Formats: sequence, C-alpha cells, structure tokens
Amino acid sequence: MKSLPEDPPTLDVSIDALVSNQLKNDQEMGTDAKPISGEPLQENQSFRGFPRAMCPGLRKVLAEAVGTFILVFCICGIIASMELMKGQIGLMEYATTAALTVVVLVYAIGTISGAHVNPAITIAFATVGPFPWSTVPLYLSAQLGGAVLATYAGKFVYGLQTDLVLTKPFHGRSAAAFSVEFIATSMVVFLAAALANAPESVQNLSGFVVGGAIGLGVLITGPISGASMNPARSLGPAIVSGDFTFLWIYLAAPTLGAIFGAILYRLIRLQGWPCQPSPSKN
Repeated sequence: MKSLPEDPPTLDVSIDALVSNQLKNDQEMGTDAKPISGEPLQENQSFRGFPRAMCPGLRKVLAEAVGTFILVFCICGIIASMELMKGQIGLMEYATTAALTVVVLVYAIGTISGAHVNPAITIAFATVGPFPWSTVPLYLSAQLGGAVLATYAGKFVYGLQTDLVLTKPFHGRSAAAFSVEFIATSMVVFLAAALANAPESVQNLSGFVVGGAIGLGVLITGPISGASMNPARSLGPAIVSGDFTFLWIYLAAPTLGAIFGAILYRLIRLQGWPCQPSPSKN
C-alpha cells in the first residue's frame, strides 16, 4: 500500500467521486454521458424528441428531489407493508429496505448530483469539501420537497398513518437518541469520504458499500432513535403530520455527525507520515 503523500490534494468528500469516469463534458449537453465501463453511450433514437440540453444545476436539483422522494417513499412502503400484514415493523426489513434503496440511488443519480439525498451530507460536504455553499439551499429545498411529497404519496397509496413514519426516541431517551444518530451518521460520512479517495476498483462497488453502511447504521440506531440519520427523512413526515416533537434531535445530530465524520477523515488523510516505518538502511 502506498503511503500518503506529504501534501495531499484537497479532500473531495462527495459521492460524485464514488462513481468512476465521472462526466467531464456535462456542462451543457446530456448526450455525452459514459457508463461505468467507460465506453461511450450511443444516442438513443427514441429520445430525439426531448430537449437535448438542460441547465446542469437544474438537473442536479431535480435528481436530489427525485432521489429523496424514492428513499422516503420506500421507507413508507416497508412500514405500510408490515402494517398491512399485521406484523410489527421489523428492524431487519427496515435496514434492508434502506440499504437497497441507497444502492439504487448511488448508481442511478450519483453521476448527476452526487446522490446526497440527505441535508446532513450536503452541509458536511460544503463545510469540509469543495461543494459550493451557493448550491446548498437548492439541494436542501429539493431534498425537503421530495421527502414531503413522498410522505403524501405513501399516505395516499397505502393509506398510511403518518405518525407511523415519524422518528422519535424510544421511551423518551433523548440523549441516547442524539448520541446514536450522531455516531451512525459520522460513520456513514467517514466511509463516503474514504471511498471518494479509494482506488477506482473499489469505487465501482461504492453503491453496495455505502448501502451496507446505511443498513448497519439502521441496525445500531433503530431500537434507540428510530434510525433516521437524515434530517429530510424526519422533517418530511413531521411537516405532513404536524408533529414536531423531538424533531430537533433529527435535525441537529445527523448534521453535526456528518460534519464530524468528514472532518475526522480529512484529519487522518492529511497526516504527513507513512503508517509503516521506513526500512533501515545498511
């Protein structure tokens, strides 16, 4: 393993970097996209009637809205399914659903917006990495809008009671809920930052790795806090239901945890000495 350089480049803590062969000429046209394999895509004749150009910023914002909608709707779906089957909401079912959804989103919109789908991640990347602060309000608005629409969709499609989607500390243990949300989110962002600087062979599997981290986070936080790790996931159902009890936990803890995870990885990566001692000279 190569030792870290003495003056490493600025940390790029964005899931954009987790998908190899990122679009290089994607500022104006949407037809220059390349798949992960690196081979150029042939223009699809069936899409000739659609506009060939779209503002890159608009595409990113729409991708975040759609991605957050999919994430929250899938969570609503697994909760409603367990309710319809007269069963208790299982931790493994919840964790598997969240993990698989994140895998799908990383590969679906990772090359478009970075697949944040989480205000905490967006704020952390802007705080530590190169993500522009001017784009943060647009991302946050898109993520919140997607979460609210997904909650309404789950209520309409499944007849789901929105109070079932709320995240609240079990037995009112606010301090414990805050702690696990902080720790779990910091773990996820620490991993995302590490993958962003990993070899390309590892980055190709980034969706599965990040999805696995999300599933692990759900398993260790579910019994304590309800497993949010995402302010939009908690705020959307809270707005629809009108119940903002304990909401501050799910806004503050994931955001602070994400920033901490990004800063922690940056501090580790910026160390200027190799992990292994240099061989002695004879």
